Amino acid sequence: MLALSALPVGSPRAVARVSLDPDGAAWLAAVGIGVGDEVVILRRGALGGPLHVRTHTGAEFALALELAGAIFVGEPSALGESAEPA
Repeated sequence: MLALSALPVGSPRAVARVSLDPDGAAWLAAVGIGVGDEVVILRRGALGGPLHVRTHTGAEFALALELAGAIFVGEPSALGESAEPA
């Protein structure tokens, strides 16, 4: 398992665990980042800035690096593998 903050850019992965208080975990789930959901880092902010992420629903937003460190991802999901061009 790898923290989302350490994930390479462009590598879709499924969320395996969220280590936040219940309110923080509920907010993440509301924006599409819960256990089993797919996320991908599109860009990294300069000098440890926020991560630009895309969720499985196609939503994109900035996520603080500290928050991304509390989200753990596993292997790429089947959705991410099938989305690659043939």
